[in-house]
Amino acid sequence: MITLTAETFDEQVLRSDKPVLVDFWTEWCPPCRMIAPILEEIAAEYGDRLTVAKINADDHPEIARRYDVLGFPTLNLYRNGEVIRQIRGAKPKRLLLSDLDGCF
Repeated sequence: MITLTAETFDEQVLRSDKPVLVDFWTEWCPPCRMIAPILEEIAAEYGDRLTVAKINADDHPEIARRYDVLGFPTLNLYRNGEVIRQIRGAKPKRLLLSDLDGCF
């Protein structure tokens, strides 16, 4: 899993050759901490087809605003520079993968 900043977001997400799942999270968000290990597992299992990244929305609010992220965690799936799926809230791994089915 990669950590994004405002400076690296466009290059690593919008210009990526692979789909990128971006976790918008904050330090103070308990569900964000709950979903973090699940995202690490997904990154390890699907890394050949999907990049998993995270960005701290408190540290980079301009990126969160750009994509209308209002609650945490919010997971945006980007393909070819566009958001193709947005998932709000923490979910078990099987439900998260079900929501992403066919997207990467």
